[in-house]
Amino acid sequence: MAPRILLARHGQTEWSLSGKHTGRTDIPLLEEGRRGAKLLGERLHRAPYDGLPGVEVRTSPLSRARETCEIAGFGDRAAEWDALMEFDYGAYDGLTPADIHAMRPGWFIWRDGVPDGETLAQVSARADKVVAWAREADRDVLVFAHGHILRAIGARWLGFDIDFASRIRLNPTSLSVLGWAYGEPALEAWNDTGHLVG
Repeated sequence: MAPRILLARHGQTEWSLSGKHTGRTDIPLLEEGRRGAKLLGERLHRAPYDGLPGVEVRTSPLSRARETCEIAGFGDRAAEWDALMEFDYGAYDGLTPADIHAMRPGWFIWRDGVPDGETLAQVSARADKVVAWAREADRDVLVFAHGHILRAIGARWLGFDIDFASRIRLNPTSLSVLGWAYGEPALEAWNDTGHLVG
């Protein structure tokens, strides 16, 4: 079987709860986020995943992703990778979309980017690096990272430009699987949070 990439978004933080763009600012998990990470880990250790034996695991070095990985039970197997860090929002880090629209009406991150941070081309190139690594693996891979970079990875896995990421939202502590259908890249599962509700 062709390798798949499993995407785990980090647990809830104070800024993700309030809708603030959280790039390189290292915001810790809330208790709700730690609980979600535990439930995600329990899910990944039950069938059909069974702890994902042999799967290569990588995590963003930012503490909210790294802690989610550790609580989920994969910390001892995970390598930190800067390519999985969140979009560098530059001057917009810590602002909500409403804050930004007040200064810049009509602003849309996936079209307009951010001042003093990463360009959309830079984010797309990082996403391509992750996609290439996953496709070259001889087994499934699991990554723990952040909402916007994971959405960018999803868009690029499917062969779309990065602005397609605007159409595939991700909730905290969600699980997604990028796989294959009829030999073409496909979404096998997306933004699945079933483990959080029972």
